Amino acid sequence: MLWGGHNGGLEIRRSADGATVLRGRFPYGVSTILWDGGRSGQARKEVIAPRAFATRVAQQDQDIHFLAGHDFDKPLASRAAGSLTLTDSDEALIFEATISVEMRNVSYVRDFLGGLDAGLIKGVSPGFRIAPTDQAESIRPDGSGVLRTVNSAELFEVSAVTKPAYSDAQIEARAWGIPAPIKSGSQRGIARWR
Repeated sequence: MLWGGHNGGLEIRRSADGATVLRGRFPYGVSTILWDGGRSGQARKEVIAPRAFATRVAQQDQDIHFLAGHDFDKPLASRAAGSLTLTDSDEALIFEATISVEMRNVSYVRDFLGGLDAGLIKGVSPGFRIAPTDQAESIRPDGSGVLRTVNSAELFEVSAVTKPAYSDAQIEARAWGIPAPIKSGSQRGIARWR
């Protein structure tokens, strides 16, 4: 699975029943440097095209999760549970995740919310696989490296992370009235040319 991130911003509020509602977005069309090229100078850049995740987002029978740090052992919300909604547009993938009162009592959720409140968790990052089609991606020379454009990808999860691959991907936490280490497999996924 691949990961990316972006400065879409994340808004936090509490609902009347005490649940925490997180709203965020992953903007499309923003380039990032996945690898600076090191000594070779051949940087690897990536951009996720508008509506790259549209097919899977439209498939309401396909579950997608909202996770802490790309860790499926730390789910915060999901479509199947009715606690995650996704909307796709030409500008961004927009999501709303509701962390129930019961989930707020789980230790990793308390840790996640504490890190979020402290400003330590700032990124939004999708977990995806390139779709199995010929036009799913394109690669072309770009300055001192290459640029890969992801045109179609299978979205499996969206995560809140401490450092997203896309430098603009930062969470903005706002109080509306009421004031995680990455697994070793995830590090390999981020570091490799996807």
